Amino acid sequence: MSFASLPHSNDRRNKSTVKNRAGIAAFLTFATLGALIATSALAQAPRSPTPKSIDAPIRTTVVAKGLEHPWGLAFLPDGRMLVTERPGRLRIVEKNGQLSEPLKGVPKVFVRGQGGLLDVAVSPQFASDRLVYLSYSEPGDGGAGTAVARGRLARDGGSLESLEVIWRQVPKVNSPNHWGSRLVFAQDGTLFITTGDRFTHRDKVQDLSTTIGKVVRINPDGSAPKDNPFSGRAGARPEIWSYGHRNSQAAALHPQTGQLWTAEHGARGGDELNHPQAGKNYGWPVITYGIDYSGEKIGEGAAKGGMEQPVYYWDPVIAPSGAVFYTGDAFPDWKGDLFIGSLQPGALVRLDLENGRVAREERYLGKLGARIRDVRQGPDGLLYLLTDSDDGQVLRVDPASAGR
Repeated sequence: MSFASLPHSNDRRNKSTVKNRAGIAAFLTFATLGALIATSALAQAPRSPTPKSIDAPIRTTVVAKGLEHPWGLAFLPDGRMLVTERPGRLRIVEKNGQLSEPLKGVPKVFVRGQGGLLDVAVSPQFASDRLVYLSYSEPGDGGAGTAVARGRLARDGGSLESLEVIWRQVPKVNSPNHWGSRLVFAQDGTLFITTGDRFTHRDKVQDLSTTIGKVVRINPDGSAPKDNPFSGRAGARPEIWSYGHRNSQAAALHPQTGQLWTAEHGARGGDELNHPQAGKNYGWPVITYGIDYSGEKIGEGAAKGGMEQPVYYWDPVIAPSGAVFYTGDAFPDWKGDLFIGSLQPGALVRLDLENGRVAREERYLGKLGARIRDVRQGPDGLLYLLTDSDDGQVLRVDPASAGR
């Protein structure tokens, strides 16, 4: 019955009924308002204040140059660096900055759009096993997909030996973009892999039978750990750790908690900082703080029950790529802070985290005008950056007072 069809209020027999129904209406109004407030509260993830890049007491030094769109950097125990170039080359950067010839034995890659040879990671037991892990876009039936291979670095440093593919994203699809691809070893020796939604295949992100738009966790040999959240679940891939991710190109392990943190690209607005937890859904493309490149709305809004909110989000975007928690002594005031590379507008972003939340954001090196693709900490306690360009560089970040 509609409120318009209630009995007339001058009918004495129905005055109590009218009063009761009016009370119900008021209750429903307040309940609806409460639900809206609750939904709004769900949507209030902290937003970056978009601070301008500032001058910090640091300086940058070019360590190496002449790299074509370098993407990933990893330090060897002896202080040399492994650097990937997106067109499909892996090089060693000597301590004096000299580049090696491209290593042999690197997998064939799909070089198109954002695809190519992407991240690199060194085995935690490298001193004994000499294993190097590579993520890349792999061509194959159906198109291409993110894959991870490992090989043994030869003693002479000229090649990867016994290369084997240990993990492949499923399914392969026709799209040149959004590969994810960061590699992070956990404290228990398992390997986290971020994947993207492949740009035109966002419909598969919420589907647990695919590894599109997921964070994956595998053993070093490529098998799925039995304690993964979807292990043994019918219709779900056992290697999935979390899902609902758009394109995570920054990932780092918290040095104290051992928790994985990621930063992922939104569309227009909506870059996110997350700490993906086992089995949880981070919403894409159902919820997001961004809009489509066309200006159209994406999904259902910024929040929905059963889907996780980001720790923090950027709008306008920073286009995050590469991340590291700083643990060195060269910058004592920054110990424990999270550093993220920005491709657009281009900067080194520092997040001061307190109790799992962002307490402060600062941006540096904006005057360089460089797309910062990766951020790593060297064994010397300094920060090292990759700049993404046709003539990419490895930069070292020193305290301004350093006597180098």
